[in-house]
This record gives sequence, C-alpha cells and structure tokens, in this order.
Amino acid sequence: MNLIELIAQNMVYIILGLAVLIIILLIMIILIMLKQRKINNKYRKFMKGASGRELEAVLIERFTEIDSLRQDSKLLHDKLDLINENILTTVQKVGIVKYDAFSEVGGKLSFVLALLDKNNDGFILNSVHSSREGCYTYLKEIIKGESFLELSKEEKQALNRAINSDNFME
Repeated sequence: MNLIELIAQNMVYIILGLAVLIIILLIMIILIMLKQRKINNKYRKFMKGASGRELEAVLIERFTEIDSLRQDSKLLHDKLDLINENILTTVQKVGIVKYDAFSEVGGKLSFVLALLDKNNDGFILNSVHSSREGCYTYLKEIIKGESFLELSKEEKQALNRAINSDNFME
C-alpha cells in the first residue's frame, strides 16, 4: 500500500480529526475575543473622560502622596531610633534574693534587689529587716557589672542573677 491509498481509506477519520481540531480552535478564538473585550472595556473605563492633563494631575497627586509617605516613614524611623537608644538606659535586668539577715528573726524578710540596664549599669537595693530595730535599706551603685563598695554574699548573688538574666532587649 502506498501513501495515497492509505489516505484514501482513512479519509473519513482524517476529515473528522480536522473538524474536531477546527472546533477546538474556534472555541479558543472565542475565548480570546471575550478576554480581549474585557480588557478593552477596562481600558475604556479607565480612560473615560480622562484627558492627558487629568491623567497627569492624578499621577502628580499620587507622586506627592508617595513623597509624603516617605517623609512620614523617615520621621517614624528617626523616632524609633531615639526610642531604641533610650531603651538601652532603662532597667532591663532584674535579680532578687530573699534571705534571713538574722538567724533568730526567721521568715526571710530581708531582700536584695539588683536593677541593671543592658550595659550592666544600675544599682543594688538591700533591705535588711530586724524585728528589734526595724528595717534598714542600703543602695549601692553598679557600673559595668561591678561595685566600688564591698558586696555581701546575697548582694553578689542578686547581681549575678541580674547580669545573667536574658530578658533584656537587643
């Protein structure tokens, strides 16, 4: 069998295949035309009543709004930088130790409170409770995690707790 005889015998199938292909192509063309119509309608709606000057005014207004937003953003960033700078000097680390200053009093009514900033600068507040004489409070300055005055065992413990606390802001 040669090619011409093969085509002649299968002519019906070939015509049906081509017909199906043409129908598919027509459907695709119709869908493309519908999408094109939607795009054209959107374009006409956008351009309706808008001259070149009106579009230019709209664009200038939008650019002005963008410039204003940029200025506002810069101001906010500057304020945030100032806030972050101030946060570094606030108390961020805390250590507290309760203890019994005098063994005969009991109840652990005395305490040491260490309050430090990010750089381990701050103070230690020691409140010693004595039932006979009342309560005495001492304050010791802390610079870079160290005191120029001698610290008691409890004060050292509270200071170490504050220095090693990880609840400070980065």
